[in-house]
Amino acid sequence: MDQTTQDLQENWNEQVETFEDLTLSKDLLRGIFSYGFERPSAIQQKAIKPIIIGKDVLAQAQSGTGKTGTFTIGALQRIDPNQRKTQVIILAPVRELAKQIYDVVKGIGQYLNIEAFCCIGGTSTQETREKCKQGVHIIIATPGRLIDMMKNKYLDATFMRLLVVDEADQMLDQGFSDNFRRNPKNGFQEIFKLLYLVLHSPKKLLN
Repeated sequence: MDQTTQDLQENWNEQVETFEDLTLSKDLLRGIFSYGFERPSAIQQKAIKPIIIGKDVLAQAQSGTGKTGTFTIGALQRIDPNQRKTQVIILAPVRELAKQIYDVVKGIGQYLNIEAFCCIGGTSTQETREKCKQGVHIIIATPGRLIDMMKNKYLDATFMRLLVVDEADQMLDQGFSDNFRRNPKNGFQEIFKLLYLVLHSPKKLLN
């Protein structure tokens, strides 16, 4: 048994054999197969379902095991495309990873009427403000830009359904947890507290 499966079995026993077993939307399934996935990997077999039904999920997996596809599929299934509000935030430690995640979201979600936006350092704050004003379903962001968006009230988290923190250990190593601990009093306190908790004690949460 690989380490990914062991980690997931600690608090979730259900496992699916095919993507069809997840009862996903027709257009999402079409996007999954068009993207090149044929059968779910070990982490996808166990982790997509709890994400979809709203469970808190903490999973460890090596690169190339389908981790990004896991939380992308779960996120896309949970979104209401008719509600043009930010429903999912995916946080990545560096802009290169954020861009990669954005490409996966756009690829798997290509047949869905869902708007995604990659919000990273080095991009226009004006564009960020306009995109958030227009309404996007998924925001993929780096920590610094997410904090900036919240402090300037560009982001409305009222309709949030899912928060994904990718590579949480790397963010902890880079010292981002302190930034989330010192959260502003602008309506985003719970998100900042959750981010601090996830970044501060990932191994404790896993156990």
